[in-house]
Amino acid sequence: MTQSKQMKFKYIYQQFFSHISVIIIAFLLLSIIFTHYVENLIYENKAEELISFGEAIISDMKETPLDADQIINQYSNVLTARKMSFTLFDQDGVYMLNKKGPDIKQLSPKQWDLVTKGETLIIPIDYKRFGQEGVTFVVKPVVDKGRFYGGVLLTSPISGSSKMIEQINKFLLYTILIAFGVAFLQSWYLSRIHVHRIKRLRDAASLVSEGNYHVKVNSANFDEIGELANDFNHMVDKINASMEEIESLENRRRQFMADVSHEMRTPLTTISGVVEGLKNNMIPEEDKERGINLVSHEAKRLIRLVNENLDYEKIRSNQIQLFKEDIQLLEVLEIIQEQLLLQAEEKNNHILVEAAPDVMVNADYDRLIQILINITKNSIQFTSDGTIWLRGRTEQNNTIIEIEDTGAGIDSNEIENIWRRFYKADISRTSNPYGAFGLGLSIVRQLVLLHNGEIEVNSEKGKGTKFVIRFKYE
Repeated sequence: MTQSKQMKFKYIYQQFFSHISVIIIAFLLLSIIFTHYVENLIYENKAEELISFGEAIISDMKETPLDADQIINQYSNVLTARKMSFTLFDQDGVYMLNKKGPDIKQLSPKQWDLVTKGETLIIPIDYKRFGQEGVTFVVKPVVDKGRFYGGVLLTSPISGSSKMIEQINKFLLYTILIAFGVAFLQSWYLSRIHVHRIKRLRDAASLVSEGNYHVKVNSANFDEIGELANDFNHMVDKINASMEEIESLENRRRQFMADVSHEMRTPLTTISGVVEGLKNNMIPEEDKERGINLVSHEAKRLIRLVNENLDYEKIRSNQIQLFKEDIQLLEVLEIIQEQLLLQAEEKNNHILVEAAPDVMVNADYDRLIQILINITKNSIQFTSDGTIWLRGRTEQNNTIIEIEDTGAGIDSNEIENIWRRFYKADISRTSNPYGAFGLGLSIVRQLVLLHNGEIEVNSEKGKGTKFVIRFKYE
């Protein structure tokens, strides 16, 4: 099936024709206005010249009425040399002398009424009605004490003025053509630049749509296209960061599933084996109780694994609410010592508490117990025939808690990894009921951060480990 193609009007042509049309229209309007202004200026100057001659004739006639013929001849010669003419008429519009030129009676009644009232009459442009084209027509009345006696009608051809206007129009035409050429080149050049910049944005957008989130375009702030390029680069950075976050979350999801599956496989396999053995009477009677205890032990391991994962996710998603209060640190450390004493004695370890009675810590009681038990259990797990110190002190506005052991220690290259989820499951597969899933230290770190505290670890392989926790106390 064929699809009709829609005609496209490229942006470069849109810009080009837009610039050219604006410049042409602007020059045409300027030419028309300028020509009209020059024409009016020429006609006004011509009219003022005729009026001045008319006033001079009337003035001279008043001063020397006996020499009227001499005055008329004198002005006739002067005006003829300037290609002008004049005619005298009385109050009835009858020519008195020099009857050449347009007839005064061809004036409209309204115009004649204005003349009889003493107003000077100027008639530009409309010359055909007087039978003489290209003439400036001026009527200068003579009024004395409110009485109209007649006047002077003066005319002047405008052929010279028309030629001047034609010359001006010719120069304006040349100017328009030159401006058109310059505008053509400038518009073409600017349009090409803008189109090239837009094309780069389009190509970059195509690369992004294909999955390339590292593309960049040259940006600037001097125009909207440059700002668009800045926004595009910012958008690509956001998309790239989002994709990296998505990839990181996906990797964590896969790692989480792998770790949980791995941790659950051993207890589930044990439980399944014991149940099948009991079901099929494959376990001797004297071993059944031990098998049932093993199933119970492994079931508790699974429950702890699920609870620790749920606890970890609640902490990460800020679903845990802390109820901070001032707590005597010595009392808390002694509770930890008492709760974990039996576990420490199983590995022939000693737990020592060192804290002054006045040392206080501002924290959530239950979560503080959880933090200290997890770290202390970790020390018990990797210490045999050694000592574990639980210390507390005040330093400026901080409460410092230290848990130090003389255990196996951690290699300096592995210290940062201990905060990773399931890290301990990777390095130790012993059936230890305390923190064997590697979630304990991850939870500890998250809980300390929720308290706006800090935690660090110092360790050396074979020489023990020290955890240092700082809680702000104000």
